[in-house]
Amino acid sequence: MARHLSCGIVGLPNVGKSTLFNALTSNQAPASNYPFCTIDPNVGVVEVIDPRLQFLSDLSKSQKIIYATMEFVDIAGLVAGASKGEGLGNKFLANIRETDAIVHVVRCFDSSDIVHVAGQVDPIQDIEVINLELALADLQMVENVLPRVEKQAKLKKEFQPLVDALNRIKIHLDNNKPVRTLEFTAEEKELLKIYPFLTAKKVLYVANVSENDLPQMENAYVQKVREYAHAEGNSVVTICGKIEEEIAQLDQTERQEYLESLGLEESGLQRLIKASFHMLDLITYLTTGEMETRAWTINKGTKAPEAAGKIHSDLERGFIRADVVAFEDMKKYGSRTLAKEAGKARMEGKEYIVKDGDVIEFLHN
Repeated sequence: MARHLSCGIVGLPNVGKSTLFNALTSNQAPASNYPFCTIDPNVGVVEVIDPRLQFLSDLSKSQKIIYATMEFVDIAGLVAGASKGEGLGNKFLANIRETDAIVHVVRCFDSSDIVHVAGQVDPIQDIEVINLELALADLQMVENVLPRVEKQAKLKKEFQPLVDALNRIKIHLDNNKPVRTLEFTAEEKELLKIYPFLTAKKVLYVANVSENDLPQMENAYVQKVREYAHAEGNSVVTICGKIEEEIAQLDQTERQEYLESLGLEESGLQRLIKASFHMLDLITYLTTGEMETRAWTINKGTKAPEAAGKIHSDLERGFIRADVVAFEDMKKYGSRTLAKEAGKARMEGKEYIVKDGDVIEFLHN
């Protein structure tokens, strides 16, 4: 079974991380007004709710629907000095290394009830404290690795490209720039695969606002975070952690009614999950039948045989072709047969690159 793609949720203490995590999953992390209440990383697997599946399920009269999933890891509040082991720094940094991307929760609300760890609300300063810790941890890793690789390069020339790449990373980090803003050749990327640099990971900033900012969820703090993220080439999702926690207590029908009463179309969490999915360059193709209607997660750019392999390795090995109808055409014509009659069904071979929302039947030996 392939592992779930995961996002590590980071942020300073008391920015709303555990509140957000509790809402994301029914896996309750103890949320309290003290730093370090979430000691071990809590892991929650959440569904990526996609209305297309319900439509296809109704068409096929499926017995069940299986949504794509994302894994979120709640990493305890980092503090300044984490890279030197302050708080429980090293342990938390190790937990982030194992995730595919970072969801960085930033406090964008004032409250006299919730103490800010630095005594005042300043989202950019908060972001920079964490980014600095991640950069220092990366620097430490380069400095540990370089001498050993340089020694190897003296004996074997093929280690030299790795030495060069690591030196470039070191200079870049010394200039307080994240690894993700460096360009690497395909060869360098391959060589660097074994070093999970924290600042190489993509980041999605989550601006946590108060109920007073609904439904627009904009304020001066959020604007600052947007400008900062834009300069880095990253995205921002705004949510109100408090409201999300309340929504999480309700059943599906009540949730929708409550959201509408607040003037919101969908919950902040659904927007966050979709944005995380998008950030990792993931798409889904769909299969539907009486047994189940299901979303299969693949990377953008995946060819048909490899996509078939997600279902079963035999499908990839014996791949003959993929019968593809775009979801929009399934919706428009109401069935695969009618879509076919309208000339909207395609037979695709081994080189076909699967698109998001393709409804596929695979033929194999």
